[in-house]
Amino acid sequence: MPVSWFLLSLALGRNPVVLSLERVVGLQDAARCSPGLSCHLWDGDVLCLPGSIVSAPGPVLVPTRLQTELVLRCHEETDCDLCVRVVIHLAVHGSWEEPEDEEKFGGAADAELEEHGNASLQAHVVLSFQAYPTARCVLLEVQVPAALVQPGQPVGSVVFDCFEAALGAEVRIWSYTQPRYQKELNLTQQLPDCRGLEVQDSIQSCWALPWLNVSADGEDVRLVLDVSEEQRFGLSLYWNQAQGPAKPWWHRNLTGPQTITLNHTDLVPCLCIQVWPLEPDSVRTSICPFREDPRAHRNLWRAARLHLLPPQGWRLDAPCSLPAEATLCWQALDGGPCQPLVPPLPRENITVNKALEFPLLKGHPNICIQVNSWETLQLQECLWADSLGPLKDDMLLVETRGPQDNRSLCALEASGCTPLLSRASTRAARLGEQLLQDLQSGQCLQLWDDDLGALWACPMDKYVHQRWALVWLACLLLAAVLFLLLLLKKNHVKAAARSRAALLLYSADDAGFERLVGALASALCQLPLRVVVDLWSRRELSAQGPLAWFHAQRRQTLQEGGVVVLLFSPGAVALCHEWLQDAASAPAAHGPHDAFAASLSCVLPDFLQGRAPGRYVGACFDRLLSPDAVPALFRTVPVFSLPSQLPDFLGTLQGPGAPRHGRLAERAEQMSRVLQPALDSCFRPPGTPGTGRGMRPEAEERT
Repeated sequence: MPVSWFLLSLALGRNPVVLSLERVVGLQDAARCSPGLSCHLWDGDVLCLPGSIVSAPGPVLVPTRLQTELVLRCHEETDCDLCVRVVIHLAVHGSWEEPEDEEKFGGAADAELEEHGNASLQAHVVLSFQAYPTARCVLLEVQVPAALVQPGQPVGSVVFDCFEAALGAEVRIWSYTQPRYQKELNLTQQLPDCRGLEVQDSIQSCWALPWLNVSADGEDVRLVLDVSEEQRFGLSLYWNQAQGPAKPWWHRNLTGPQTITLNHTDLVPCLCIQVWPLEPDSVRTSICPFREDPRAHRNLWRAARLHLLPPQGWRLDAPCSLPAEATLCWQALDGGPCQPLVPPLPRENITVNKALEFPLLKGHPNICIQVNSWETLQLQECLWADSLGPLKDDMLLVETRGPQDNRSLCALEASGCTPLLSRASTRAARLGEQLLQDLQSGQCLQLWDDDLGALWACPMDKYVHQRWALVWLACLLLAAVLFLLLLLKKNHVKAAARSRAALLLYSADDAGFERLVGALASALCQLPLRVVVDLWSRRELSAQGPLAWFHAQRRQTLQEGGVVVLLFSPGAVALCHEWLQDAASAPAAHGPHDAFAASLSCVLPDFLQGRAPGRYVGACFDRLLSPDAVPALFRTVPVFSLPSQLPDFLGTLQGPGAPRHGRLAERAEQMSRVLQPALDSCFRPPGTPGTGRGMRPEAEERT
C-alpha cells in the first residue's frame, strides 16, 4: 500500500484554514476617510507619473504605511470577483520655518506663523496597482483640518475600495503624493487561490478545480488527479526559479481522471505543479511540494555544474537556487585537501546561472572553487585544468602586508603556511632562499594583489631536476645502451611507434561473453595496437584490486594518446542505469575481477563533464545488444555494433595513422571470421541450461 509522504488536496470542499470575505456593495470604486478628514476620489484613472522628489515648503501630508484587505465585489450572489481593498495611513511631514531675521520683522513674523498654524492641509495621494495583466492608478484628494496638523504626527487614514485581481496573482501597490516629497511606499502581496478562501460558492472559476494528490510509492512519485471522466484540464510542471522567470519543464492537456508517475531523479526543490480547468478565464493553482524533500536536494546538487567563463569569470548552473557559498582554494600536485586562499569570493549565497568574476589577476590550474552548503563541501572543481593543463608542481607563496610597509612571506603546504627561511623540515623551508631569489627575479607568477597582500605561484620543476641530476645521468646512459639494442630491431621499433594503446572494459556477464571478449582482444593484437584487458592481467588485478588497476591502466592509456573501449552488454547496461539513478551509492561489483563495475566511478565524470569524446569508444555485439539500448549519456561517443561495423571500429581505434579503407575492410573480414564462432556460442536454444542473461526490457518511458 502506498506510504503517503506528502498530501495536498485542491478540492471543492472547504480547507481547514480558509478566509471568509466581506462583500462590497456596488460596482463603482469608492473612498472613505477616518473621522476628522475629508477625501474625494477623482473620476477615472490617472497617469502613473511619480516624478522627482521635491523639498516640502512647510508641513505636508504624506502616506506612511499601506495595508490591504481582500473583499468580494459581486455582480450577483454567485458571480463575484476578488478585490483588494487598500488602506493608506497618513501623517504630517515637515514644519514651517521661522524667518532668519526675527528681530527685523518682529510681530509680522509672529503673525505669519500664526496664519500658517490656522491653515488646513490638502494633499493629492496617488495609488498605483499592478497585477498582470492589469495596471491602474487612482487619485485621492485628502484634506486635514488645522486642528489635526501636528508635525511628525499621524492624522488618520483613507480607505480605497477596490482593485479587482485574479486568484493566486501577485499584486504590487505603490503610493505617493503629487508633488512627491519622499520615496514612494510599495507593497507586494501574493493573493491566495481557491484553496485558502471561502469563495467556492461565490467565484465561478473555483467551481471546477481538479483534486490533486501527491504521494509516493517506493521510488516513484505519483500525481493523482481525481476528476470526472468528461472534465478536461491542463497540467504543467515547471522550475520556480528565484532569479528570473519560471522555466517550463513538462506540459499536457488531459482528461480526468489521471495518474502520472515521476522518476525520483527528476525531483528538485523548485519543481512545482500547476493545474487548471480548460475553460475560459479559469484559475490556475500552483503547489511546490518538494521544497523540503531530501531526495530533491540531493538531486539538485548532482545536477549542479561549475563552468569557467574566460577570461576571469565563472558560473554555477543549477535548476534551482542553492543555499551555498563559494571559496577559492589551492590544490597541490601531491594530493591532500584543497587549502583555502586569502582572496575571498562574496560570502552571500551564490546566484545560480549568472556569470560571476574572480578576484584574481591570472588563472592557474591548481586554483579550484569549493561550493559549500551549511559548512558541508558539495562541489569542488579546478576550472582551469582543461584550458591550462593538469596540476603543476608549483609552490604558492602568500605575501602579507602590514602597517609601515611590513611584509612577510610564507609557503602554503599541507601542514599550513610555512615561513620562508625557517628551520622547519619541509620542502619550502629547505628551498626558502631559492624561492626568494625566484620571486625577486620575476620567475614567479602573481595571481592576486591588493593592499592586504599578494599570491605568487613559483615553479618547482628545476629543483626536482637538480635533485635527480645523477639519476637522470644514469638513465641517459641506460637509454643509450637500450638505444643500441633497439637499433637491432628497427622494424619492430617502427611498428611499435605506430601502435596505439586500447584498454577494453566490459562486464563479466557469463563465461560465454568473456570468451567473446578474449577473441576480440586476440584479434585486435594482430593490428598495430597495444591491447590491455583484465583477462590477461588476473595476477595484477588480484594484487592491486579492480579500482586501482583500472586507475593505473586508464591513466597510462590516455597519457599515451590511447583510447578506452567500453564493451556494452546487458549486464553493463544494467550497471550503468544503477549508477545514473543514484551515483551516491555505487553498485557492488559482480566478481573479484570485475573492473567494469569498479571503473564507473571514474568513467561517469568524464562523460558528465564532456571530456569523453576522443578518449572513449563504445561497442556492442550484433544480436546480443542494440546500440540504441546503450544509455544516452554514453552515446556522446561513437558506439559500434560488431562485427557488422568492424571497419569503422578499427579505423577509430587506430586513429589518424589507420591504413586505407581497402586495407581496413580486409582486416575487418579476417577479424569477423575469428569473432563469429565466439559470438554464436553466446546464443543457445531456449531452455538449454547455462543460457547467458538476456537483455533486460527497457525501462518504461517516463511520462
